[in-house]
Amino acid sequence: MAAARLPDHVLEVIFSYLQLPDLRNCSLVCKNWYKFLNDENNDVWRMHCVRRLAEEALKSDILANVPTYKAKLRAFYHAWNPNDCSRNIYIKPNSFTLHRNPVAQSTDAARGKIGFRTGRHAWEVWWEGPLGTVAVIGIATKEAALQCHGYVALLGADEQSWGWNLVDNHLLHNGDSQGNYPQLNNAPKYQLGERIRVILDCDDNTLAFERNYEFLGVAFRGLPDKRLYPAVSAVYGNTEVSMVYLGPPLDG
Repeated sequence: MAAARLPDHVLEVIFSYLQLPDLRNCSLVCKNWYKFLNDENNDVWRMHCVRRLAEEALKSDILANVPTYKAKLRAFYHAWNPNDCSRNIYIKPNSFTLHRNPVAQSTDAARGKIGFRTGRHAWEVWWEGPLGTVAVIGIATKEAALQCHGYVALLGADEQSWGWNLVDNHLLHNGDSQGNYPQLNNAPKYQLGERIRVILDCDDNTLAFERNYEFLGVAFRGLPDKRLYPAVSAVYGNTEVSMVYLGPPLDG
C-alpha cells in the first residue's frame, strides 16, 4: 500500500488537519501509521495542542506533570466543564482553572467534562486561593447538586458524591463524616498550591489520594457502578481551583 510508505514529514502535514476520531482510525490502517501516531511528542500532536489549547496553558506550569503533547491534549478534553458547574463559577480561558465569584451564602461546585465507569484514572487538583471554611475535592455523579445555600460541604452532601474536605481532613458522603483522612496522627494541613492526586479505580470501586507522591490510602470503597466525574466544591469568593487529568495512575 503506497500510502503506508509516505515519509514522516508528509504524514505530519496530512494528520495535523484530521480530527481526533480520524487519527484514531488512521492508527489502525497499518503498523507504520500506528507507530507514527504512537509517538506522543511528534509534530502532529504538537499542532493539535497549539490549535486547541490556550497559549497560557501551554506556557505556564499548569501542565508541568503532563509530559507529552498527546497527553496535554487528552488533559484538555478532560478539563472542567463550563456547562456543568454552578452559575457562580466560571472556567478561565486556560480551561483547567475555575474561578468562584464572590457570592455570599453560597456553596458552588463543578464537574469535569468526562466521567468514568471503567478503568483506572488519575488527576491532580490544587487550590490557588483561600480555602475558606470548606474546600472539598472528590467525585460526583451527574445527579449531584452543583449549588446550595450557605457554606457547607456540598461535595459529599448526598449519596451522589464523595469528597475530602481539605480544611478539616474529613471524608464526606451522604451528608455524614466518614472519619478523618489520612489516618495519621497530626496529619498535615493542606498548603495552597499543593497538588493532590486523585486516583479513581472503577474496577476495584475505590477512591484514593496522593500528596507529594505519597499514597495516603484508600478513602472510599464500594463505589457504585455509575459514571463518576472529577468534582470540587468551594465557598470562598475569588478562589481558584485547577484540575489536570493525568491518565492511568502509575503503580509503585
